[in-house]
Amino acid sequence: MATTGPGLDRHIAQMDDEQLPVPPHKLHRWPHFAGLYAAEHVAATEFVIGATFVALGAGIWDILIGLLVGNALAVLSFWLITTPIAIETRLSLFTYLHRIAGDSMAWLYNWANVIIFSVISAAMITVSATAVRILFDIPAQAQPYPTDPAFVVLALAVAAIVVLIAVYGFNALTEFASICAPWLMVMFTAGGMVLLPELAESVTGTTTLGDFSTFIEVAGSTVFTGTDVDGEPGIGIWEVIGFAWAANTFSHFGLIDMALLRYAKRKRSGLATSTGMMFGHYVAWISAGLMGAATAAVTQTSIAVLEPGEVAWHALGASGFVIVVVAGWTTANSNLYRAGLAAQAVMPRFSRNKATLLVGLGVAVISCFPFIYRSMLPLLTYAGLLLVPIGGIIFAEHHLFPRLGFSRFWARYKGLAHNVPALATWALSLAFACVLNLSDVMPFYYLFVPTWCVSIAAYTLLAKRFGAAEAYPEAEASERDFQARVEAFHAQQGAQEPAGPTRDTSTLSRVIKAVWILGLVVPSLLAVKVLFFSADLAGYQANRELFYDITIWCTLAYFVFAYWGLKRAKAVQEGRAAFVTQTSSR
Repeated sequence: MATTGPGLDRHIAQMDDEQLPVPPHKLHRWPHFAGLYAAEHVAATEFVIGATFVALGAGIWDILIGLLVGNALAVLSFWLITTPIAIETRLSLFTYLHRIAGDSMAWLYNWANVIIFSVISAAMITVSATAVRILFDIPAQAQPYPTDPAFVVLALAVAAIVVLIAVYGFNALTEFASICAPWLMVMFTAGGMVLLPELAESVTGTTTLGDFSTFIEVAGSTVFTGTDVDGEPGIGIWEVIGFAWAANTFSHFGLIDMALLRYAKRKRSGLATSTGMMFGHYVAWISAGLMGAATAAVTQTSIAVLEPGEVAWHALGASGFVIVVVAGWTTANSNLYRAGLAAQAVMPRFSRNKATLLVGLGVAVISCFPFIYRSMLPLLTYAGLLLVPIGGIIFAEHHLFPRLGFSRFWARYKGLAHNVPALATWALSLAFACVLNLSDVMPFYYLFVPTWCVSIAAYTLLAKRFGAAEAYPEAEASERDFQARVEAFHAQQGAQEPAGPTRDTSTLSRVIKAVWILGLVVPSLLAVKVLFFSADLAGYQANRELFYDITIWCTLAYFVFAYWGLKRAKAVQEGRAAFVTQTSSR
């Protein structure tokens, strides 16, 4: 490979875009990330996590304050840890890790991703199956393992659909998933609002909530009671804060979301993650807890074994079936796609499609076991703990090494086949976390913090012994030349790009937008009517049935018109891009 002159320019032009920094003309402002994180973090997992907090016996003030503090810490972690590295490198975590730690570390990292994303995908398939099984009158699965062969067949059928879409129709599903966020936000909020009068009637004897103190009384005595399902004292505020912070550890401390935030124009875009943390986690978890507690009371079922499908059916009627299936499938597909990409990276002889199919077979088997989705809370925490040392290694090499006079990319400059300090740091950090967990010196939700700190210290010390403190002037000069030529290549690309997005202002597009907005506004107003204008139990039941009957049609209208509008907007952008290309080629 040529390293200077025109040969290097040709090499850069032939490189995959994923191996290069994101060019300036592809960057986005903060509203893009606000929408992206709202869509990513309002998913089927919220039904499970909200109910888990109820089952674990969190108190109402522990939830209201603990989730606020924990999710605020998560937003700060995205803003102060992930976003600066993502913007300064403009690379995904995988690409940056490969440059720092080489093939061996990347291979192990990809296997970790295969396992984590496969299990999450399987859990979401099972969640979808809990809704579909109601249509076929299949009994609820209360045990950790399947107790009815029909449920196994159903879970495998749902898994087959998810796998096939991930392989052959992922782009179309991604487009569809992009319009789900506003609807999911409305449905999660409406579900809690619709069932609150039912809970209030069981406590106060009336279906109306006079003020906030009444809400606290109702939620504190029926939902977040401070006692777990066995009647023992539940988790406290520190555990709630810890989980809310740790739920997406692999994304912020573990730096996986460098893949998203590398497209941010400015570092303040990291604060836009608050749409996912404060709504997708804070509001949706509380609302899911309300829905779960009300459903458990009506069905006389322990919330510890209550299925998301049952909760959604009771809270939202037919729209509840849609929310569980849509949220489950879209989340399962995105995670299966990630698992397939990681599997293809460690098995390069397989195409991405074949690797995804292979992973999908394992996912299908796992999805038959209900205990997977019921273990989402510890699963997410331990998944983050597994990947946090990677974030510590990257943080050390990116931020600390230049300040200590060490060389970034020293292992590559030195020509090492394996970055032994990185491999050893990962192993030592995980061993340290295991010792802390077994010694029970702190709640496991917080283990990621000392583990991250240990990984930074261990990697810095080990890397110094292996050559990070040495100077590599020739290699560093080549790296600077490479980056300068990449910037020139991107400038040339940017000159050929359209100046900005084209707005479709046609009358038809405006009508389409008005219809899908109406599809969100009407259910919201109906939910408000149920919550605040149900004078007695009979009035509440009538208002709730009206909500059920109309919301399903609003749901259908929303998805049809929102997707239609999305396709029209995409066609306008593609038409403009084609016009610019033709003009520039003349």
